[in-house]
Amino acid sequence: MSANLRVGFIGAGKMASALAQGFIKGQAVKCASHVSASCPIADKHLLEHMKQMGCQTFHCNKELMDCSDVVILAVKPQIMPLVLPDIKSLVASKLMVSIAAGVQLAQLQADLNPESKIVRLMPNTPCIVREGVSVFCSGPQVTPEDNATVKQLFGTVGQIDEVKESMIDAVTGVSGSGPAYMYLIIEAMADGGVKQGLPRDLAYKLAAQTMVGAGRMVLDTHTHPAVLKDEVCSPGGTTITALDMLEKSGLRTSIMQAVEAATKRCTQI
Repeated sequence: MSANLRVGFIGAGKMASALAQGFIKGQAVKCASHVSASCPIADKHLLEHMKQMGCQTFHCNKELMDCSDVVILAVKPQIMPLVLPDIKSLVASKLMVSIAAGVQLAQLQADLNPESKIVRLMPNTPCIVREGVSVFCSGPQVTPEDNATVKQLFGTVGQIDEVKESMIDAVTGVSGSGPAYMYLIIEAMADGGVKQGLPRDLAYKLAAQTMVGAGRMVLDTHTHPAVLKDEVCSPGGTTITALDMLEKSGLRTSIMQAVEAATKRCTQI
């Protein structure tokens, strides 16, 4: 990956902002001015955060393309058909990365250029604190060097893996949408702590750090979550009593159904 790599975002929503912050903090780019973003004048308020970070901003996608080596398509899926014709003639020498849920490589290739280098990637918002997780798949024109650039770039904001395109929608259901599930659980745990008399700030801190620690245990020990769960459960103790309540409430089934619903939604966009 070039030390002078320039990254452009077509679209300046929350995911683009999260990635931009992560790239800058992770020194994936030489300086903030090597990151740029564009959006219509009607949505110019979305560019304010980018400007505050020191990024370049545009209302013209063609201007952004001219100063970018890697272009990240960060618009909503339904906006993609409006954006692609505008940049079709400019993509030949660019590495294009789409983070739009449900938009397949074949569709992107057909709407852009048969010779264009296109990567489909699904990140998540914890990229902002460099604890994200991303997966990607590549179109036929993408070279090994391009793949290396994607891995190095997104590796600065978390973990990244290459997968088959058929897995991307399920990835969206697990990790793309997953932070929202985790926030809901953190909020519920904290509310439970407050109900039992804990100060609100302490309850949030305990719940959030507990989730961080549990995730790190799974990743670092390579131990099955069921084994780690069993290690916390003493016979007749507090934890197994709490887990019994969660099972009766259908937590496991509800989360599985949430992943399924998010995955199916990708095919409907």
